[in-house]
Amino acid sequence: MVYKTKGTCSQAINVEVENGIITSVQFVGGCAGNTAGIAKLVVGMNADDVIKKLEGTPCGMRKTSCPDQLARALKQLKTAQA
Repeated sequence: MVYKTKGTCSQAINVEVENGIITSVQFVGGCAGNTAGIAKLVVGMNADDVIKKLEGTPCGMRKTSCPDQLARALKQLKTAQA
């Protein structure tokens, strides 16, 4: 799934989930080291756990961030798969 981000430096997140487990994450744009690190950390994790940990994470004065946008992408994907 390709999720178009809103309010962050990254433009999109490519994310794949199989049986509730995150199998692949790739951010398009954003802070390369940070987004690559987040992607590596969450692969193999349960999507619901990642949503709980990352949802609502701000970036500076912004009310959202790349981790928050990943949580939103996972929620959208979960809804689409239901």
